[in-house]
Amino acid sequence: MWKQFLGKLPRKSPKSDQDLPRNPNLGPNAANPAAKRASAAVFPASVIAGIEPLLAFKDVPNSERMNLFISKLSLCSVVFDFTDPAKNIQEKELKRATLLELLEFVSENPPKFSEPAILASCKMCSINLFRVFPPNCRSRITTENDNEDEPIFDPAWPHLQLVYDFFLKFVTSSSLEAKVAKKYVNHAFISRIVDLFESDDPRERDSLKAILHRVYGKFMIHRPFIRKCVSNVFHRFVFETEKHNGIAELLEIFGSVITGFALPLKEEHKIFFSGALIPLHKPKSLGVYFQQLSFCVTQFIEKEPKLGVVLIKGLLKCWPITNSQKELMLLGEVEEVLEAINMTDFQKVMVPLFYRIRHCMNSYNFQVAERALFLWNNDQIVNRIAHNREAILPIVIPALELNAQNHWNHSILNLTFNVKKMLAEMDEPLVSACISNYREEQERQDSEIEKRSEIWERLENAANLQPLVGNTTAVLVTH
Repeated sequence: MWKQFLGKLPRKSPKSDQDLPRNPNLGPNAANPAAKRASAAVFPASVIAGIEPLLAFKDVPNSERMNLFISKLSLCSVVFDFTDPAKNIQEKELKRATLLELLEFVSENPPKFSEPAILASCKMCSINLFRVFPPNCRSRITTENDNEDEPIFDPAWPHLQLVYDFFLKFVTSSSLEAKVAKKYVNHAFISRIVDLFESDDPRERDSLKAILHRVYGKFMIHRPFIRKCVSNVFHRFVFETEKHNGIAELLEIFGSVITGFALPLKEEHKIFFSGALIPLHKPKSLGVYFQQLSFCVTQFIEKEPKLGVVLIKGLLKCWPITNSQKELMLLGEVEEVLEAINMTDFQKVMVPLFYRIRHCMNSYNFQVAERALFLWNNDQIVNRIAHNREAILPIVIPALELNAQNHWNHSILNLTFNVKKMLAEMDEPLVSACISNYREEQERQDSEIEKRSEIWERLENAANLQPLVGNTTAVLVTH
């Protein structure tokens, strides 16, 4: 019986095993060009004749279970075409049943995984998971309205889900030694995992999120590389493509990673904050991942409040002009930052910040104007304003006067009146002086406009009095 069992085990070339870390995509069908996969949803037809179920783990002695484990992994290294439900039905069901056996095996605290077992596990996962997504998925523009669209589901998910579950259990198993596994869960392997976050299938991105988080926790030696990979994804998204499906999931991973950063923060982490997180406020699709981004930013500022100044300066550089929804999000984030920073840091950014808030107060979008005026409902911010009123009130009083005269929305008029009343109670002489200066400035501007109109009127009258002489053909002068 043992000879028959061993005869069923697939034989592997030692040379191909050694090549895995350099090329994790190589599999039993890699030599066949027709068997190469080209997309997330379309797999080639892998015709394997005579696939038979292997023995159950309970039917072999403990000493042979690891060999059986490797054999089952080899059997699951065959990829099928799921675009045709009627194709390879028995083989697909056999692979699904074998994957369930493997998942159960790694979940039951197996003996320590040998190096060949780790190699076979990484090889099976790489063959099933790593693939290039089709161009039509990459070209899909990610916008805030994409949440309303139906998600795209991968037809191969019945097998992909089991492979993801297996790898998650495998990585988190106490039977896996990180010192041995790091040889196969290497930089190339991790880079391909990060690339998979571009998947259109939200179920796949959710599985990847759990796996990358566990890999980050288990393999300390790979942590700087993972941070670098994710930072590169953010840079490419912000400055090149503005298209990526997994930004929210990657930020969610880093939200928990940032909480574990030791104090004082390393320079590398500060560079990640200023060079990767702050630019993520720029894309139009900010609303898709703003909640996760805001959490990451808040975690950084709680650990080092001085970074609040860096954040506010960065937000002012990428502040939207015509996107009112982004303005609402950034105003909320600014309020949270102002609560976290100290008075000295507040004074470093208060002048340019309140010039921007003044523009928001005068916005014809009543939601933006309302959100800006609501800042005066925050006692901590009002206290900061009161201590620096000589610099801030001359900036905001003209905006309040302009709102009182011209704004179309009644709720904004009421909020403006309440803020003016609060500021008058804070320092009435200063408020009166600011209002007087504003009116004088308005009179001066009106006078300049009137003079300019008179000059143009005189020029038009003088031109009308001049007779038309000769041919008055217009001549275009080019520089």
